[in-house]
Amino acid sequence: MTAPERLPADWGSAGAISGPPHIKEFQEFLCTSCRRRAPGFDYARSAARYEDVVREALHAFKFRGRRALAAPLGDLLVEAMEGRLPAGVPALLLPVPLHPRRERERGFNQASLLAWRVGRAWQCPVRNDVLVRAVATHSQTELDAPARRANVRDAFRLRRPELIAGRHVLLVDDILTTGATLSECARCLREGGAAAVGALTVARVV
Repeated sequence: MTAPERLPADWGSAGAISGPPHIKEFQEFLCTSCRRRAPGFDYARSAARYEDVVREALHAFKFRGRRALAAPLGDLLVEAMEGRLPAGVPALLLPVPLHPRRERERGFNQASLLAWRVGRAWQCPVRNDVLVRAVATHSQTELDAPARRANVRDAFRLRRPELIAGRHVLLVDDILTTGATLSECARCLREGGAAAVGALTVARVV
């Protein structure tokens, strides 16, 4: 992959909460997943399906230390989301935090690198000090949806509530699978006074 346009802009089934980014109006229906269990966030948008070249790029980025891929992956998000966020450009971008131990092991937080790329394009501030992961949770990879929710329950702490009170904030991560991690982050932010919480990921498992 040498440029973001090589990544497929293919977006899965629609829903008012977790629908694809090319839906410009906030639609009055929910996808099957959101009907079964309402997520903690107000909406979620992803730029691509988690498959083929996108999956390969994200694996190389996240697990093989290919930090330079933050640029084309972040640019894909910017291009796919242009004018397509239900609540417009947020007041803040908040990367989903890693536990400090995990971040030391990996050497970086992939969500933070993506958020900074998007924030630069949108002229939107990025804050890494608002939300922290206080619990070193197990990897979510092999867990089913209920186990994922239990794994991240109460794992996050809000450190700077004054920065989100009454504001529209947007969580940034690499992949949306069941939405458990993003929902738990959003719950923490809503309890801290955020007016609206969205979720933005490069890819979504469908």
